[in-house]
Amino acid sequence: MAATRLELNLMRLLSRCEALAAERRDPEEWRLEKYVAALEDMLRELKKQSSKPAPELLNEYSRKVDFLKGLLEAEKLSSSTEKALANQFLAPGRTPTTAKERTPATKTVHLQTKARCTGQMRSELLGTVRSCKCLFSPCSCRGLASDEKQSAVELDAVLQHHQDMQEKLAEEMLSLARSLKNNTLAAQNVIKQDNQTLSHSLRMADQNFEKLKDESDRLEQHAKKSVNWLLWIMLIVVCFIFISMILFIRIFPKLK
Repeated sequence: MAATRLELNLMRLLSRCEALAAERRDPEEWRLEKYVAALEDMLRELKKQSSKPAPELLNEYSRKVDFLKGLLEAEKLSSSTEKALANQFLAPGRTPTTAKERTPATKTVHLQTKARCTGQMRSELLGTVRSCKCLFSPCSCRGLASDEKQSAVELDAVLQHHQDMQEKLAEEMLSLARSLKNNTLAAQNVIKQDNQTLSHSLRMADQNFEKLKDESDRLEQHAKKSVNWLLWIMLIVVCFIFISMILFIRIFPKLK
């Protein structure tokens, strides 16, 4: 079933919200919150329509809208620990919103947000420890700064690893889809050839049946003609014998 205008607008706005959520926003940024509120209204109207999409698709839309709403609520928390805990309970979407996406954008946003919250927690922890130790040793401050850089590098490596795993999984799924498509096309060609062979066999059987019927009619007519000629020949022979007997009696009278 084709998507309605309301559903198309919902998909466009949802894609825009996912793009905004993936960016680093200012604390005074208000567009995403307004967009999410508009998404909730559009989703409610879509559920009320008679030509609404499939229940699985509606659940996926609701899941993504709830994720964005929970993401905004988590950003309003004051502590980075509370933000990280709130992000742990968020459930991103399972399918991409647009055909251009390899992986769901909400899942990428979820990973970025978790990494950002983890980085903030580490920064706060390292900052607290550094402020305490710098009072006693400047060398320890330089060591903590290097540890912080190393942690950031490790975090980037983990994110890159997750990204590589997602791309590898997407490539494998794409390869499986291609293989399934090729097998389906091959099976379709075989079935098509079998249908053509069966159709040709049926046509040949019909033609042979028509020829056999014609030959049977001709044989029957020939048999009827042969019987008629034989009957006439027998009548002629009988008449000839009868006339011959009469002539014989006339020519040769009975002896006294």
